[in-house]
Amino acid sequence: MTFVPVIPESYSHVLAEFESLDPLLSALRLDSSRLKCTSIAVSRKWLALGSSGGGLNLIQKEGWKHRLFLSHREGAISQVACCLHDDDYVAVATSQGLVIVWELNQERRGKPERIYVSSEHKGRKVTALCWDTAILRVFVGDHVGKVSAIKLNTSKQAKATAAFVMFPVQTITTVDSCIVQLDYMDGRLLISSLTRSFLCDTEREKFWKIGNKERDGEYGACFFPGRCSGGQQPLLYCARPGSRMWEVNFDGEVISTHQFKKLLSLPPLPVISQRSDPQYDHTVGSSQSLSFPKLLYLSEHCVLTWTERGIYIFIPQNVQVLLWSEVKDIQDVAVCKNELFCLHVNGKVLHLSLLSVERCVERLLRRGLWNLAARTCCLFQNSIIGSRARKTLTIEKLEHLKSQLDLATYSDLISQLEELILKFEPLDSACSSRRSSISSHESFSILDSGIYRIISSRRGSQSDEDSCSLHSQTLSEDERLKEFTSHQEEDQPDQCCGSPGNEGDEDNVSHVPVTFETDKNETFLPFGIPLSFRSPSPLVSLQAVKESVSSFVRKTTEKIGTLHTSPDMKVRPEPRDDEQSCEEDVSSVTCPKEEDTEGRKEITSQPLEEDRFQALKAATAEAMTKLQDPLVLFEPNSLRMVLQEWLSQLEKTFATKDFSGISDTGNLSMKSNQDMLLLNESKKGILDENNEKEKRDTLGNEETVDQTTCESVSSLKESSDDLFQVCSPCTIANGFQKDLAELTTLCLELNVLNSEMKSTSRHMDHTFQLCSPEILACRFLKKYFFLLDLKRAKESIKLSYANSPCVWDTFIEGLQEMTSSNPTCTQMEEGDLPTRLKLLDDSVPFDSPLLIAYATRLYEKFGESALRSLIRFYPSILPSDIMQLCHHHPAQFLAYLDSLVKSRPEDQRSSFLESFLQPESLRLDWLLLAVSHDAPPSTSTMDDEGCPRPHSHLLSWGYSQLILHLIKLPADFTTKEKMTDICRSCGFWPGYLTLCLELERRREAFTNIVYLNDMSLMEGDSGWIPETVEEWKLLLRLVQNKSTRPAPQESLNGNLSDGPSPINVENVALLLAKAMGPDRAWSLLQECGLAVELSEKFTRTCDILRIAEKRQRALIQSMLEKCDRFLWSQQA
Repeated sequence: MTFVPVIPESYSHVLAEFESLDPLLSALRLDSSRLKCTSIAVSRKWLALGSSGGGLNLIQKEGWKHRLFLSHREGAISQVACCLHDDDYVAVATSQGLVIVWELNQERRGKPERIYVSSEHKGRKVTALCWDTAILRVFVGDHVGKVSAIKLNTSKQAKATAAFVMFPVQTITTVDSCIVQLDYMDGRLLISSLTRSFLCDTEREKFWKIGNKERDGEYGACFFPGRCSGGQQPLLYCARPGSRMWEVNFDGEVISTHQFKKLLSLPPLPVISQRSDPQYDHTVGSSQSLSFPKLLYLSEHCVLTWTERGIYIFIPQNVQVLLWSEVKDIQDVAVCKNELFCLHVNGKVLHLSLLSVERCVERLLRRGLWNLAARTCCLFQNSIIGSRARKTLTIEKLEHLKSQLDLATYSDLISQLEELILKFEPLDSACSSRRSSISSHESFSILDSGIYRIISSRRGSQSDEDSCSLHSQTLSEDERLKEFTSHQEEDQPDQCCGSPGNEGDEDNVSHVPVTFETDKNETFLPFGIPLSFRSPSPLVSLQAVKESVSSFVRKTTEKIGTLHTSPDMKVRPEPRDDEQSCEEDVSSVTCPKEEDTEGRKEITSQPLEEDRFQALKAATAEAMTKLQDPLVLFEPNSLRMVLQEWLSQLEKTFATKDFSGISDTGNLSMKSNQDMLLLNESKKGILDENNEKEKRDTLGNEETVDQTTCESVSSLKESSDDLFQVCSPCTIANGFQKDLAELTTLCLELNVLNSEMKSTSRHMDHTFQLCSPEILACRFLKKYFFLLDLKRAKESIKLSYANSPCVWDTFIEGLQEMTSSNPTCTQMEEGDLPTRLKLLDDSVPFDSPLLIAYATRLYEKFGESALRSLIRFYPSILPSDIMQLCHHHPAQFLAYLDSLVKSRPEDQRSSFLESFLQPESLRLDWLLLAVSHDAPPSTSTMDDEGCPRPHSHLLSWGYSQLILHLIKLPADFTTKEKMTDICRSCGFWPGYLTLCLELERRREAFTNIVYLNDMSLMEGDSGWIPETVEEWKLLLRLVQNKSTRPAPQESLNGNLSDGPSPINVENVALLLAKAMGPDRAWSLLQECGLAVELSEKFTRTCDILRIAEKRQRALIQSMLEKCDRFLWSQQA
């Protein structure tokens, strides 16, 4: 047995699975590939499970008894919501967008009935359901942002009022994006969409936007009930990017922002379960920047959320992470009190309970799970030793637990348990030992209230005055360092304390990790120091404060000294606008030579003189004004002329001043001469080599020139490094920087890469002007990289220079140059692939344009394995980026694409793949790529005549699932025909047959099915069975002709008898008899002259079918007669 590690004391709670729901799902047949659980809800009485087949299973939680099954023909169940204040009502949303409300009638022992069917959201995807907490009203939200309310009556009221009053669906509001979550409390409806959260007073019909900052993605929001005894109003918590939450009052005003990013760096707690022994890794990871898709109120003081990695439970009022545990692939979670029901992507349901450690051990002991209970005790021994736990877990219980363990099997576990028992001390003896310690070292007096007043007599003991002076000294030190802490808050926004009333304009983050049993007299220090889950002792905190302040003062002194050493340099102020775009953040990055060792202050050269910039500012303002004119904006030639005039002024401005790293006009003309000479030399070599071919195709000429141009660009890379300008050579105001970035990027998008300035070079011939776009693009990127909008530039390069990888390589080189001075780049040079991916995930913003540069480094180091791991960064890194990244190895792009598609749920893969198949020609390119790699040899799939070999459709294709997804996507007739030709030429017969039947080429399909010689292709639910008599005759003739040919070659397994059932006359005749009946089948076989070839097996099968038909007709006749008699008796 291995040694069980000890978990720190700060963890007081744990998630445990005491009952597995797998047998229940198996009994309900919800564990198959065809039928699985798609939605989940829970109330005090019911566990509701919606299925992909349209059924709703209601399980009574007491005893886990299956009580009701509600069927729906309107499609699969997408959402379920149980009424929390009345267990007799449940609401269901189907895949067609219908919302059905059921009254279960359990108290009256009646049958469940539908009391309302709403078609308000028909044709849309319902994404959220929520019940009113007081009346029978259901709130519904869909994927387009519409929120409606369904007000209901009970079945008794409905019978009395249905003839007089209609209760239509009320539209609450329509927001700008998909509804992520709905929550309701005390007359207020909380709506969370992809962009922001809204608060709605449903009685007064008032709406409030929560905060001023928008977000992009799935972020949840929930109510947090106030304490009834204190008369507190409920609070709201809204998820924000970067592991943050807004705390909002009941009027929709943001009180503060809580940051949990640093607190989530501790390792996850194991889930206590019989499935596996709990393990704990003490390794502290990096901070987690997470997006919380939903927030759920749990128990009395906790908020629960989850990601694809695990479950997270917070105590938001104390800014504390209670725990987080790794539970992967969660689709949805339903909670009731301290119970969690987790629905996984594969349809499995996990039932967890949130308990204190001692109660968890006690329940394990009651269930007789001795091994698991002992391991839990050893893991959480620091929590169990506490006095609170010892009231529940006594020494007698631990001794009994130890006696139940087998000494031979659990020797190490028993020894750890014995050490834990030795640390236990009875409560009485502990108190008596403390009293004896007090009496032996101190004198004391008892006050009237019963409180002991201690008078210390020990040497070296600290008096009250000393402790007070220490506290006052700390506070005075806080006051003296107020200026330093304010700067520290600007440098480290994730660690500063929040102030009320900010309404979300600034992320003032509170960072005070408080535990459940925090001492009320404990003083919390106001410094933004990242602490652990539980605040340490005051002395430890004071020491941490001292180290933090000393480090900050030292760094500040070094920076001030650096500034004084170069008085001619000017410090550029850092942008403080939180709403600043990512492009502006990137544009402010400086060169490595211009940064100090800390990388936080940016020192640049002196700005250009005002007169030098005046001309460029005037030209920029004139160009921006002209772009507002529709006659210019929508006329490409006029737009290019405006951009060329502006570009000439840009070149003059940055060429006349001798900036470091930017060449002057002479250098540029010399550069043009070098480009021309290299191009002419490469062209001359090609012409000499192909001198015999005088007549050339125009397309061939263009391709040759393009290839030559790219080669010349690559040969110039070393000599043109001095032209790469990734940082601004001078200080540029933000507003002016935006205009420059807009125009520079527009020049790149419209291929306006040089002005109409006359060149001094005489080597610029007509051929160079035609064949130099790639060279010009690379030079443009290198000169004005610091002005580009990097996201738009990347998309422009992918569209305009898809066949010129040299331009993409130049762009990536610029991004890598920008990141070379980043500490993340240095840290990523070491470690394995998972370590570097985790570092990249934690350090680089998800929407940063620099992400592709880090991905390129990973790909150069780890190859295909790195590509498969990059799917976690979608959509920041798109498949089109990966295509450019591995243009030399298209097979590796297939591996990435296959992994990306498989990362989505099976029912979403086709639509997900279709979302990035633009333009349409991509699907043909990717299909040809998929059937050409990791495929069986053509000799195994086709014979010499191009016909399918027997059973060749069973061969393994590496990307068969991806190919089938591409084939099944909707497309026009011409594209489908081209797909059919590709599948046939490569021998991918499953896709070829699918396309043939889709294009109504059934004759061709049945011909190839006969060649494949597999009866399973025409059997089962997905089999291709002839539909008309003519098709049956065709199939019989094909089989008859096949039987007259020479015997086919051996099957894939080496023997025809080892493979599937062959296609012969008898097997086809049996299929015909089952489909059309024995009598019609016999007459058709006689007509085709095949009756004599049938065996006795066919005759016996036909006799059995006749008897079965006769009995079935008799049974139907008998049932009809009984129904008739019953109906006549009811009339009488």
